[in-house]
Amino acid sequence: MCHDCAAVDGASVPGASRRSFARFVAAGAGLTVLAACTPEAPAAVAPSVSSPVPAVTSASPSPAAAQAAESTTAAAEPPPQAPVPPSAALPRQFSLTDPASPWLVVNKRRPLAPADYVPADLVQPSVTLAVSGEAALLNSTTTAAAEAIFAAAAQDGVAMTLASGYRSYRTQVATYNGYVAARGQADADTASARPGYSEHQTGWSFDIGDGGGACGFQPCFADQPAAVWAKANAHRFGFVVRYPWMLHPITGYFYEPWHLRFIGVEAATDMATRGISTVEEYFGVDAAPGYP
Repeated sequence: MCHDCAAVDGASVPGASRRSFARFVAAGAGLTVLAACTPEAPAAVAPSVSSPVPAVTSASPSPAAAQAAESTTAAAEPPPQAPVPPSAALPRQFSLTDPASPWLVVNKRRPLAPADYVPADLVQPSVTLAVSGEAALLNSTTTAAAEAIFAAAAQDGVAMTLASGYRSYRTQVATYNGYVAARGQADADTASARPGYSEHQTGWSFDIGDGGGACGFQPCFADQPAAVWAKANAHRFGFVVRYPWMLHPITGYFYEPWHLRFIGVEAATDMATRGISTVEEYFGVDAAPGYP
């Protein structure tokens, strides 16, 4: 993901790309929002002279009687129930907080626990790599799915590379602190995940490239064949584009067409079928536009 990419074995994201991305997003934010029209209130109707006028009683109920009546009414009304998330329709359910769960939801208000979590089954997938070292690793489940999606893309004539995979807590500390030192914490929080809040640390996510470096980690990557193909087919292999276009008020990050997240074929396909774009909405957790 561009918001917390670090230089790994010589690979880094140019600062000019980030400035271009910021200008791109700022331009998008200027879109006019249409306001809903409020219907005109109906004119007041004079009471009919034939209608009986209710008698006015001067006596008010005692405080004890009013409290008893309120308690009776409250007891008769059922307590409000939390809305059922769309994911509840699936026959299998997984944890939203366990880092080893494919349904784990990590965002700016849902940190990893423990913060320095390390997947126990990190392996290097047999795919075309644009990185080395820890950035070339994924957990074993994501690795199998990555090999399948890369092979299918290649069969359709689409070149795809793994541009960034696992990122350790230690690496994220260095990355985030570098942003803070250069730009201040407020600005750093818009570009880099705080340590313990990055999906890359889970092994469930990775970034893709097109093999030629075209528009790498830039908004224009959305138009590259690798991104177009992944957006249309990722669900077949259990992946979603984690940070969709213009949904940063929910996810906390601007559009990243290169960032894929594994949640399982059933859930990813269900999201695609229902037209739900974010895991926050699908799993029924609160939006996370920023850190609390």
